[in-house]
Amino acid sequence: MSPRLTVPLDFQRLGPDAMRSRAEELLEQVRTRRSVREFSSEPIPMEVVERCIELASTAPSGAHQQPWTFALVTDPALKRRIRAAAEEEERANYGGRMNDEWLDDLAPLGTDADKPFLEHAPCLIVLFRQAWGELPDGTRKQHYYTQESVGIAAGFLLASLHLCGLATLTHTPSPMGFLAEVLGRPENEKAFLLIPVGYPAEGCEVPALERKRLEQVLVRR
Repeated sequence: MSPRLTVPLDFQRLGPDAMRSRAEELLEQVRTRRSVREFSSEPIPMEVVERCIELASTAPSGAHQQPWTFALVTDPALKRRIRAAAEEEERANYGGRMNDEWLDDLAPLGTDADKPFLEHAPCLIVLFRQAWGELPDGTRKQHYYTQESVGIAAGFLLASLHLCGLATLTHTPSPMGFLAEVLGRPENEKAFLLIPVGYPAEGCEVPALERKRLEQVLVRR
């Protein structure tokens, strides 16, 4: 068993008033995050995107295995291939894979099988889940709670991109096996989420939605 190494915790304790103020400020900022399907092709500062990915990679993970890979795609030809493959899967989804209830729930969002945002957005981030790791000698290294770990990292990523002034979309053109093939990823990496990133297109509109109130999502005991 490996020895347990520790370091002092770096933690800043805030007073109650500062905590309340920060919580309110963060809530107001995050409330404005919306999924965007109309992107401008205007360039964005890629160093900001890379910093947000670095931030996401600080997420907690099962046994600290950090079972994620972030593929940052800016090459127009690759984006075009991803769009073509995603639309092929989506045509099958809208053409029969999805049941009537699913289609009815999607109708108010105005989604369909056409995904031009996959080319228009300046970059795509494909978040891969590493089902297992690999040691230097090529043997497999077990990973734990990979779905949960990568889901937390995705939340960190979406929040940080929004707070830095960028628009995003969580896109899941299931099944997503084509992403590993297009991007040349190894067998252990399974596509988890496809995230277009950029500025909203001029005049961009989003569906009028209502979020559940706190009383509807919070249970006190």
